[in-house]
Amino acid sequence: MLEKTWPLAENVIRTILELTENLYQQLDQEAGLLKSAPKPDLVDSVTATKRQILSELETCNQQLGQILTAAKLPNTQDGIQAYFQQAENIGISTSATLDNWAAIRSLCSDCKTLNEQNGASIELLATHAKRSLDILKGKTREAGTYGRNGVTENERLSHTLTLRL
Repeated sequence: MLEKTWPLAENVIRTILELTENLYQQLDQEAGLLKSAPKPDLVDSVTATKRQILSELETCNQQLGQILTAAKLPNTQDGIQAYFQQAENIGISTSATLDNWAAIRSLCSDCKTLNEQNGASIELLATHAKRSLDILKGKTREAGTYGRNGVTENERLSHTLTLRL
């Protein structure tokens, strides 16, 4: 059975690697956009591309899960490692596919880190934009400081930077 599914698994893993590389490129492009004066339409375009890539990755994950299920293995890291081991045990060369799998895992870690950084940048930009709008609209906000007892004390601030006519 493994002899029949191995070529499929190799193909799915190659596709996952390509998609993961594309995802990393999109995340890197997004990071560059967020560091400069971000243009919402460009960020939206990158986001749409990321969603498409993630959808394709989910499809590949389902295909890989079906291959593992056919081999009576769980769709987990342990399951894929057992699948590689079973392939080696029957004489299939797994070195290239193992290298691809290791590259996928490394790229996934890099993607996770970059995505978290991009998320933090987006959150910071959103907070900045909201504060700027609140100031321009003359909305009050509370400034938090700590008193002698270590409890937060709020001070009401209200300074309008625009003239009201």
